[in-house]
Amino acid sequence: MSFRDLHYGKSPLLLPNAWDAGSAIAFADKGFPAVGTTSFGVGAAAGHADGARASKDATTALVRALDGLPAYVSADIEDGYSDDPAEVAGYVAALGAAGVNIEDSTGETLIAPERHTAKIAQIKMRAPGVFVNARIDNYWLGQDAAISAVLDRAAAYVDAGADGIFVPGVTEPADLEVLAARIPVPVNVLVVPALTIGDLARLGIRRVSTGSLPYRAAIDAAVAAATAVRDGGQPPAATPYPEAQARLAKYASLLAG
Repeated sequence: MSFRDLHYGKSPLLLPNAWDAGSAIAFADKGFPAVGTTSFGVGAAAGHADGARASKDATTALVRALDGLPAYVSADIEDGYSDDPAEVAGYVAALGAAGVNIEDSTGETLIAPERHTAKIAQIKMRAPGVFVNARIDNYWLGQDAAISAVLDRAAAYVDAGADGIFVPGVTEPADLEVLAARIPVPVNVLVVPALTIGDLARLGIRRVSTGSLPYRAAIDAAVAAATAVRDGGQPPAATPYPEAQARLAKYASLLAG
């Protein structure tokens, strides 16, 4: 089954987002058929705030480190790390990911839709097999946050060749249902705490991303573990060291052939 096919299954594709090789390997080991990266987590792991194109080198290195992962890899590439559509397309073509997530904002500001369509079109020309998930940031940034505006952008991006549309920040069931019904390619949303995967499936959503949630939860868990030990509390349960080591050794053997 191809990465594209995963978007047309009986249930929405749940895409866990990894921030390093270890987290991606753990997700794949649990049977997830595809793993995304998170620009927030990748940047944070290197000490950078999200955005400002700070995750480019780390994302490139991570995708290459995951070349042997027994799961598809979709890379979060912020806005493509450039204003030049040709540069963006060249980056994607050389990246080696099954898919990319590319957002229509730069520096926390929406860009003109025609600038984003140019990037999408160039990517599809240079790397036609890459699944392009075009992210629409109206609701995420609170800028022109109206369903009609999202639909206008979605139509332009689909015409340019986008394979999927990602609309983070939309959480109302009625709005999600309209988007899924009116957009002719798979619609992707972030996890909506009030809605289960089954609920989202009934609304027509085809892909659900965890975004930076796993990274933030992992950091909270790490701090809680250290705090419990410091304060005389009970250390939390965790995957035993031999099991975690074996998982990494298994991946290393896959890379070695």
